[in-house]
Amino acid sequence: MSMLKSALKYRNLLHYSVFPVSQDKKALVKWETYQKRLSTEEEIKAWWTKWPQANIGIATGLISGIAVIDLDDVQIAKEALQPLIPDSIVFPIAKTPSGGEHWYFTCVTGSIKNNSRVVAGADLRANGGYVVAPPSTDGNGKGWRWQDNLRPDLIVPPYLPREYLSFIASFNAIYSNVNSNSIVYNTEGERGGVGEREGDVKSSQLSTMSTNVHKMFVEGRRDEDLFHVANCLLKGRMPEHEVSQVLEKLALSCNPPFPLTEVPIKIESAKRRILTRERNLANEVEEWVLSTNGHFLSTDVHKCLDLSTRQERKNVSEILRRLIKQGVIEKYGDKNGSFRVVDTESQNIDWYNASVNIIDIKYPFGIEQYVHTMPKNIIVCAGSPNAGKTAFMLNIIAMNMDKFKINYFSSEMGAMELRSRLQKFDFPISKWRFVAKERSSNFADVIKPEEINIIDFMELTEDFWKIGGMLKAIHDKLTTGIAIIALQKAPGATMARGGVGSLEKPRLYLTMEAGRIKIEKGKNWAQENVNPNGLLCIFKLVQGCKFIQTTEWHKEEELKNNYKGGEA
Repeated sequence: MSMLKSALKYRNLLHYSVFPVSQDKKALVKWETYQKRLSTEEEIKAWWTKWPQANIGIATGLISGIAVIDLDDVQIAKEALQPLIPDSIVFPIAKTPSGGEHWYFTCVTGSIKNNSRVVAGADLRANGGYVVAPPSTDGNGKGWRWQDNLRPDLIVPPYLPREYLSFIASFNAIYSNVNSNSIVYNTEGERGGVGEREGDVKSSQLSTMSTNVHKMFVEGRRDEDLFHVANCLLKGRMPEHEVSQVLEKLALSCNPPFPLTEVPIKIESAKRRILTRERNLANEVEEWVLSTNGHFLSTDVHKCLDLSTRQERKNVSEILRRLIKQGVIEKYGDKNGSFRVVDTESQNIDWYNASVNIIDIKYPFGIEQYVHTMPKNIIVCAGSPNAGKTAFMLNIIAMNMDKFKINYFSSEMGAMELRSRLQKFDFPISKWRFVAKERSSNFADVIKPEEINIIDFMELTEDFWKIGGMLKAIHDKLTTGIAIIALQKAPGATMARGGVGSLEKPRLYLTMEAGRIKIEKGKNWAQENVNPNGLLCIFKLVQGCKFIQTTEWHKEEELKNNYKGGEA
């Protein structure tokens, strides 16, 4: 794809404000204009007509709706970001020519500004900044490229995590007193000006953490900065009268000074924010609990809702006690923090008139020889990126479309891409028989209860704990049909994003890595003496559509022993 086509795609599909930049990353136009408005198609065509090899710059911040964390030193940055960016979050990632990475997040406010080295090894490009985007090149044969399928047209960038934003706010609050010491920092974080005293923080230390310290507590952002400080201190359980003293000192150091009479207003606003968060947390916990089947641990709640602070976990304990009093949950077993949902609803099972027939569906790798499929079953295929999930789903269609009505719901492929994938199979395109629809959410509303429904894939960018409830909704909608659902999982993980919540409803649960598929859970054994749970096999994927099985199905230890030194 040419630079012009790529630039137009960013502008028209993603609504990014784009402009041309040179190979040394300098803007070729007065790009500040495009922080305030989107560049037009006519402007973009004129620019790349004048500079056909120009790279693509994207204005970050509110205008494009993105904030980008720029990891220059990836190893150091990832270690520093690990406690601030939960592993459960999936976001677009662009690789840079120097070996760095750009992590894309959603930005919906003009208050998030650029910062440099607040987090070691990483800068933030938000309001007032820009990044160079794929497929730009550096002139030396290297370029910017999207990592695997982690592109913003496939994955909606999530919001910046509150841990990251809180860290930045806390850091800025701590170092804002630099202003009161009459020390001036230039845009590279170097010390200059007057008032330097023995014992001051060395410029080399500050330059690795922030280059924008001097911009805080100035007119236009005093309110927001004071609010963030109050919010962080109150959440840290500092007594309110002490918070007031801190804010009064900061208010006097603002430029111009902030009215002391308005300091109590900031504290009250922060208190309301905390109370609102606690009320919202109660709703989130109850919704998570009600979407869970069987028993769960309080630590499951902490993990799935990304709760990291001591106070948040304390609040969860209180919320769970309240749910016990309401009869929603009860303690389970002898282990502390273990609970189960009290389910008072039941439905009569007409076992006498129930069909004894299994669904004669065929799967790649002969999975039906090990696990039967029954009406109303949920089948999950949890795969890491590029593991072959879509190929697996299309092969199921090819193997069963002459016998069953099949509905295929795609969350990532349009008509042209789907046709291109189907043409790779060893039979004419005219032989395909299924209904294809674009869909990315609320699948329970559109599935056909009496038919085969294939969902490729169930897409979530946050709140992965909701997957369990979504699977339950689909199960409740089914009658004599089934649903085969692709989910994303992290490489090496035994479950999809969503954890145990994704494992409860499925009767067949598969995991896929590149060249490897495993039966994590198979409830309806096809052979009385063959337990399918834990069986795996090795395969090759050819042309993105043809599976070639290179080993038999074995338990993992058997596979290692039988194929030691071979492909396995």
